[in-house]
Amino acid sequence: MTISETAMAFFDACETGKGWEVCKSYCHDGAGFSCQADALADIDTLEGYTGWTAGLLTPVPDGHYDLKSFSTDHERGIVVATSVFKGTQTGEGGPVPPTGNTVAAEYAYVMEFKDDKITRMTKIWNDVHSLKQLGWA
Repeated sequence: MTISETAMAFFDACETGKGWEVCKSYCHDGAGFSCQADALADIDTLEGYTGWTAGLLTPVPDGHYDLKSFSTDHERGIVVATSVFKGTQTGEGGPVPPTGNTVAAEYAYVMEFKDDKITRMTKIWNDVHSLKQLGWA
Protein backbone atom coordinates (compact mmCIF):
# COMPACT_ATOMS: atom_id res chain seq x y z
CA MET A 1 0.00 0.00 0.00
CA THR A 2 1.39 3.45 -0.89
CA ILE A 3 1.36 6.30 1.63
CA SER A 4 -1.44 7.89 -0.40
CA GLU A 5 -3.56 4.74 -0.12
CA THR A 6 -2.78 4.37 3.58
CA ALA A 7 -3.63 8.01 4.25
CA MET A 8 -6.95 7.74 2.40
CA ALA A 9 -7.89 4.54 4.21
CA PHE A 10 -7.01 6.13 7.57
CA PHE A 11 -8.87 9.35 6.74
CA ASP A 12 -12.03 7.49 5.76
CA ALA A 13 -11.93 5.16 8.77
CA CYS A 14 -11.33 8.06 11.14
CA GLU A 15 -14.00 10.33 9.67
CA THR A 16 -16.64 7.59 9.58
CA GLY A 17 -16.16 6.76 13.27
CA LYS A 18 -14.45 3.40 12.96
CA GLY A 19 -12.26 4.22 15.97
CA TRP A 20 -8.80 3.10 16.94
CA GLU A 21 -9.40 -0.63 16.39
CA VAL A 22 -9.59 0.00 12.63
CA CYS A 23 -7.36 3.09 12.40
CA LYS A 24 -4.39 1.64 14.28
CA SER A 25 -3.40 -0.59 11.36
CA TYR A 26 -2.43 2.56 9.43
CA CYS A 27 -0.38 4.11 12.25
CA HIS A 28 2.77 3.54 14.26
CA ASP A 29 2.26 2.67 17.92
CA GLY A 30 2.05 5.90 19.90
CA ALA A 31 1.47 8.02 16.76
CA GLY A 32 1.27 11.66 17.79
CA PHE A 33 -1.50 14.18 17.26
CA SER A 34 -1.67 17.94 17.53
CA CYS A 35 -4.27 20.61 16.89
CA GLN A 36 -4.33 24.24 17.96
CA ALA A 37 -7.96 24.07 19.06
CA ASP A 38 -9.23 24.12 22.65
CA ALA A 39 -11.73 21.30 21.95
CA LEU A 40 -8.78 18.96 21.27
CA ALA A 41 -6.18 20.49 23.62
CA ASP A 42 -5.92 17.39 25.82
CA ILE A 43 -5.45 14.92 22.95
CA ASP A 44 -1.89 14.17 21.88
CA THR A 45 -2.15 10.74 20.22
CA LEU A 46 -3.97 9.49 17.15
CA GLU A 47 -5.54 6.82 19.32
CA GLY A 48 -7.14 9.57 21.42
CA TYR A 49 -8.19 11.56 18.37
CA THR A 50 -9.84 8.61 16.61
CA GLY A 51 -11.83 7.97 19.79
CA TRP A 52 -12.92 11.62 19.84
CA THR A 53 -14.09 11.53 16.21
CA ALA A 54 -16.02 8.30 16.81
CA GLY A 55 -17.68 9.93 19.84
CA LEU A 56 -18.71 12.99 17.81
CA LEU A 57 -21.02 10.81 15.73
CA THR A 58 -23.25 10.20 18.77
CA PRO A 59 -24.63 13.77 19.01
CA VAL A 60 -24.16 14.28 15.24
CA PRO A 61 -25.26 10.86 13.90
CA ASP A 62 -25.50 12.01 10.27
CA GLY A 63 -21.98 13.45 10.36
CA HIS A 64 -20.04 12.91 7.16
CA TYR A 65 -17.14 14.38 5.26
CA ASP A 66 -16.93 16.08 1.89
CA LEU A 67 -13.34 15.63 0.71
CA LYS A 68 -12.10 18.73 -1.14
CA SER A 69 -8.46 17.91 -1.86
CA PHE A 70 -5.92 15.20 -1.29
CA SER A 71 -2.22 15.48 -2.08
CA THR A 72 0.99 13.59 -1.41
CA ASP A 73 4.48 15.01 -1.00
CA HIS A 74 6.54 11.86 -1.52
CA GLU A 75 9.87 13.60 -0.90
CA ARG A 76 8.85 14.63 2.63
CA GLY A 77 6.51 11.72 3.39
CA ILE A 78 3.51 14.01 3.97
CA VAL A 79 -0.10 13.56 2.86
CA VAL A 80 -2.60 16.42 3.21
CA ALA A 81 -6.37 16.05 3.04
CA THR A 82 -8.76 19.01 3.17
CA SER A 83 -12.41 18.45 3.81
CA VAL A 84 -15.67 19.77 5.21
CA PHE A 85 -17.39 17.89 8.04
CA LYS A 86 -21.17 18.27 7.79
CA GLY A 87 -23.95 17.13 10.07
CA THR A 88 -26.84 18.02 12.38
CA GLN A 89 -26.96 17.61 16.14
CA THR A 90 -30.02 15.39 16.55
CA GLY A 91 -28.55 12.88 18.99
CA GLU A 92 -27.89 12.98 22.72
CA GLY A 93 -24.36 13.15 24.05
CA GLY A 94 -23.33 16.70 23.24
CA PRO A 95 -22.70 19.36 25.85
CA VAL A 96 -26.36 20.45 25.51
CA PRO A 97 -29.55 18.62 24.50
CA PRO A 98 -30.01 18.19 20.72
CA THR A 99 -30.17 21.61 19.08
CA GLY A 100 -31.09 20.57 15.54
CA ASN A 101 -28.31 22.92 14.41
CA THR A 102 -26.07 22.00 11.50
CA VAL A 103 -22.34 22.32 11.11
CA ALA A 104 -20.14 22.72 8.05
CA ALA A 105 -16.59 22.69 9.41
CA GLU A 106 -13.61 23.11 7.12
CA TYR A 107 -10.45 21.33 8.25
CA ALA A 108 -7.22 19.74 7.09
CA TYR A 109 -5.22 16.68 8.10
CA VAL A 110 -1.45 16.82 7.67
CA MET A 111 -0.27 13.22 7.99
CA GLU A 112 3.43 12.50 8.46
CA PHE A 113 4.74 9.09 7.42
CA LYS A 114 7.65 6.92 8.44
CA ASP A 115 8.07 3.46 6.91
CA ASP A 116 4.67 3.61 5.18
CA LYS A 117 2.67 4.27 8.38
CA ILE A 118 1.46 7.49 9.98
CA THR A 119 3.78 8.63 12.74
CA ARG A 120 2.14 11.99 13.49
CA MET A 121 -0.84 14.04 12.36
CA THR A 122 -1.72 17.69 12.70
CA LYS A 123 -5.33 18.80 12.33
CA ILE A 124 -5.98 22.39 11.25
CA TRP A 125 -9.47 23.40 12.40
CA ASN A 126 -11.35 26.36 13.88
CA ASP A 127 -13.20 24.68 16.74
CA VAL A 128 -14.89 27.87 17.97
CA HIS A 129 -16.58 28.44 14.61
CA SER A 130 -17.85 24.83 14.58
CA LEU A 131 -19.08 24.90 18.18
CA LYS A 132 -20.97 28.12 17.53
CA GLN A 133 -22.68 26.58 14.49
CA LEU A 134 -23.88 23.68 16.63
CA GLY A 135 -25.03 25.98 19.46
CA TRP A 136 -22.45 24.52 21.84
CA ALA A 137 -20.53 27.76 22.46
